[in-house]
Amino acid sequence: MSKVIESKPEALHDLSADPRYIGHSPARPSARRLVQGQGCYVDDIELPRMAHVVYWRSPVAHCRITRINADFARRMPGVLLVADGADLAKICKPWVATLGHLTNMKSAPQYPLAMGRAHWQGEPVVALVAETRAQAEDALQYLQVEWDLLPAVVDMETALDPATPLIHPELGDNLCFTRSLDTGGVDDAFAEADHVLKTTFEFGRHTGVTLEPRCQIADWASAEQRLTVYHSQQAPHMMQDLYSRQFGIAESSVRVICNDVGGSFGIKVHAYPDDFATVALSMLLGRPVKFVADRLESFTSDIHARHHRVHARIAVNNDGEIRAFEMDDLTGIGPFSMFPRTSAIEGNQVVNLVGGPYKHQHYRAKLNVVFQNKTPTCQYRGVGHPIACAVTEGLVDQAARAIGMDPIEIRRRNVIPDDAYPCAGISGIKFEGLSHEACLARLEALMDYPALRAEQEALRKKGIYRGIGIAALIELTNPSAAFYGVGGARIASQDGATARLDPNGGVTVMVSVGEQGQGNDAIYTQIAADAVGVDMAQVRVVTGDTAVTPYGGGTWASRGAGIGGEAVLLAGEALRANMVKLASVILKREVQTLDIYRGSVIDIASREVLSSVAEIGRVAYFRSDLLPKDFTPELSVTRHYAQRDYPFIFTNGVQASYVEVDPDTGFVKLLKHWAVEDCGRVINPRLVDEQIRGAIVQGIGGALLEECLYDDQGLMLNANMADYLVPMCAEMPDIEVAHIETPTRSSKLGAKGAGEAGTAGAPAAVMNAINDALSPFGAAVTSQPLTPEKILRALGKV
Repeated sequence: MSKVIESKPEALHDLSADPRYIGHSPARPSARRLVQGQGCYVDDIELPRMAHVVYWRSPVAHCRITRINADFARRMPGVLLVADGADLAKICKPWVATLGHLTNMKSAPQYPLAMGRAHWQGEPVVALVAETRAQAEDALQYLQVEWDLLPAVVDMETALDPATPLIHPELGDNLCFTRSLDTGGVDDAFAEADHVLKTTFEFGRHTGVTLEPRCQIADWASAEQRLTVYHSQQAPHMMQDLYSRQFGIAESSVRVICNDVGGSFGIKVHAYPDDFATVALSMLLGRPVKFVADRLESFTSDIHARHHRVHARIAVNNDGEIRAFEMDDLTGIGPFSMFPRTSAIEGNQVVNLVGGPYKHQHYRAKLNVVFQNKTPTCQYRGVGHPIACAVTEGLVDQAARAIGMDPIEIRRRNVIPDDAYPCAGISGIKFEGLSHEACLARLEALMDYPALRAEQEALRKKGIYRGIGIAALIELTNPSAAFYGVGGARIASQDGATARLDPNGGVTVMVSVGEQGQGNDAIYTQIAADAVGVDMAQVRVVTGDTAVTPYGGGTWASRGAGIGGEAVLLAGEALRANMVKLASVILKREVQTLDIYRGSVIDIASREVLSSVAEIGRVAYFRSDLLPKDFTPELSVTRHYAQRDYPFIFTNGVQASYVEVDPDTGFVKLLKHWAVEDCGRVINPRLVDEQIRGAIVQGIGGALLEECLYDDQGLMLNANMADYLVPMCAEMPDIEVAHIETPTRSSKLGAKGAGEAGTAGAPAAVMNAINDALSPFGAAVTSQPLTPEKILRALGKV
């Protein structure tokens, strides 16, 4: 269930004279279509003369390709083309994924297909195109590839050792990026503190497991020299730009269409080698080529994330004052930095976010990002937040236990006060306005914390070990150009919306932010309906087509509501103003006396209905002879919005987990989970709550279940749905969500992001709950996933 939202009314903008939809939870316009199976995903699309590609991917972590014999494969029925790296390199430029503001970051050039060497298990080496997918799969079995095995860099702990082989000798070492941060006074703060607690946190690699795998159709029209790509992607304009540059095509000649997308979570915001390979194959063949990754190859070709080892410590006094944090983060990313967002952002985020909710004045951090012969890692839902939150909140719980203070109380004493904003965090990040104190108070009441502690104590006397875990968090949303643009990446920080009045009185809204299942189409419909003054049923939203929508960044970093929603609001308001001007001309009344209200033109003073919106649309489009010669109605309006006030707009929240641990088996039972979130103005409470719940489930998956396991040769051992564990409904607890609203003043809408906070806080809350349950035994686990085996090892039972 969802609790009543607590707002700060003085911070809210008056968005509409009749706000019927913003702040409410009407049904999603697309829901009926999707549940009836009428969605249009990439694999539903069939084009004339369309061929199908499959890829021969390296079965080993590192090898030199010595021979490719495709003679037998080419003779198989339906085979159209077999191509290797050299073939595609003739028409597609290589890329190097670095960002200029990440000083001294480096990576090696990468190609659509491996050139001479394969660098990870799953790297595409040979492409085989046939008339049907079945024919391509059959012919692939007749492809003969020979290779010499090369030493694999598997252990990130030894990646920088002098004795470790270099993956790219031309780079000089296996270091992709390093960063240090020291605010000063750290050694003194630790020396003067009453207690210093230190531990090592480990985070296992995992991946997104989207319902719809990565897929695309590339259609090169050679006569027109135009490229159309149907994509399951989060950033169509980014891909339009990349295809233009990598293939030397005019950007205006590239169209990227993203219809329905079956989940993304950041997995589909990157440019993969096989994306470029599929386009190259279409250009070579002069016909459409479809690629759909199967579930098995997805495990080693989709990006991984979260592989970190963090040595960390906290300094705290007996009165609960946190004096300092220090951490050393090592993360392994694979053999290449991922294009174009790079694989260093996650680690960089960890440095920025550790200690984020608190007012301590001393912080030191070290980050090393190293190459290894494993699947590349990159941005995945939460991007560094789950690591930073688990490190921070794990240390805070250890500090509370050391000084005998309640976990909520130590947080209450140390969070940045709600009246201290705007201010800067200790790492230099800028905060506009957060509500840690209000969130903590709301959580304590929501979960009836004193009663829960009493229940825990009573059950311990009966040999039942339950734990309560708390995790305060911050979340980066609504990013400015500081995220990518300043580093030279052509990834838009702005988004656009076009609002158009149609002749029948309906409103069509075209938005550059797409829809991947999170409900962007619903909130844009709500915002447009309120902004223009019409019913939701009269609004149609179009997304995901670079030939139709304004230019924009797309869906990532929890920016759909805050950036895209603001663009829709601005366009809707501008269209409404133009409609009122048109009505004033038609009705021969003063503009200031009229308004649009629920699909009608009304007199503001008397509330009398003077005309319908459909009628003024009819006159504008079909009876222009009735309008003055010097007046032209502007009934299609485009507005763009980029957040410029801060590098990012931060949200905050707090989560709690209640678990039961069986000390004999190590099994963890999730009993209840709570989340209090401040994501600014809540546009659709139901959608926000379900985003938070879904993100919490994803965070729990990383905390307890999900891990890409590798052997010492760099081969993934559990690359299938039988062995790679994901959370299931029956294992998940009830999740109760409540909200505090602190709207951002950087926009009229006041919305921040909500899509990643659940993932950020859940692992920390669950880890702390497990360790609270284990505290009577003097045991603790800090290696995620927190498996029964690790718990039993901590208890000394294995």
